[in-house]
Amino acid sequence: MAEHMSGDSDAEDRFVRLDDGDMHVVEDGKPGAPAVLLIHGTGGSTAWWDPVVPPLASSYRVIRIDLLGHGRSASPADGYDIPTQARRVGAALDRLGVGQVTVIGHSTGGSVATALAEQRHDAVTALALIDTGPSLDADLEQGLLGRLLLAPLPGRLLWGLRTDGTIRKAMRTAFTRHVDIPDAIIASARGMTYRAIAGTMRAALNYLGQRSVPARLAALGLPVLVIFGTDDQRWRSSSAETYRAVPGARVELLRGVGHTPMMEDPQTTSALLVDFAATAGHPN
Repeated sequence: MAEHMSGDSDAEDRFVRLDDGDMHVVEDGKPGAPAVLLIHGTGGSTAWWDPVVPPLASSYRVIRIDLLGHGRSASPADGYDIPTQARRVGAALDRLGVGQVTVIGHSTGGSVATALAEQRHDAVTALALIDTGPSLDADLEQGLLGRLLLAPLPGRLLWGLRTDGTIRKAMRTAFTRHVDIPDAIIASARGMTYRAIAGTMRAALNYLGQRSVPARLAALGLPVLVIFGTDDQRWRSSSAETYRAVPGARVELLRGVGHTPMMEDPQTTSALLVDFAATAGHPN
């Protein structure tokens, strides 16, 4: 059994064999309980969820995955578009014997969660999106560095020069409140290939360019929870209001919190997720 990066001795750490490469999976909680799936964002990994796992694991079977090209999952040459990422997640759930699941996604992970619900409406019972940009016009300009990363030649050169220090600096916009970023998170991001980071960044923008997330959610008719930090530095926080157009959607704004509520305010975030999973995803 591989070692779990967060150091949680109760977690079950494994690899699920898929056609285009293994997917890294971490499970916590009660095996026979209702399932909750956690999907990280661009450059993330299972470790980004560590602060909110214990409250969820007390009542649920909590499944975390590393998306294609992230963490300890495979990094093939292609397949980073959002629908393909979602199909891989669905295949992993099938391998794990998961019938129905509440899906929680952070940032780009929210887009993957939405695509999974579009593909597997029979399996996804509810969706919670954390600081997931609803559309392209909500994107805050990330400056010259972000543009250069998406340009193949300078992007490859810049990524080849990355260090732990430059990765930490690039992550500053992910947090408004002070957060001690674990070394495991830095190591995971630094270990990504250029094709994985750039491919995921492009895929996230392409998915939003085709159709907004609120429009996609409205067509699904599922219970939806949206959590958004009012001080998000990557997506315009006022754009969270567009999710209110989704019938029955619940929108929660966290004051003074940035792009990563599960690390900046894990207590409030986990309480919202536990309540949502109980009432919407798995009603009594």
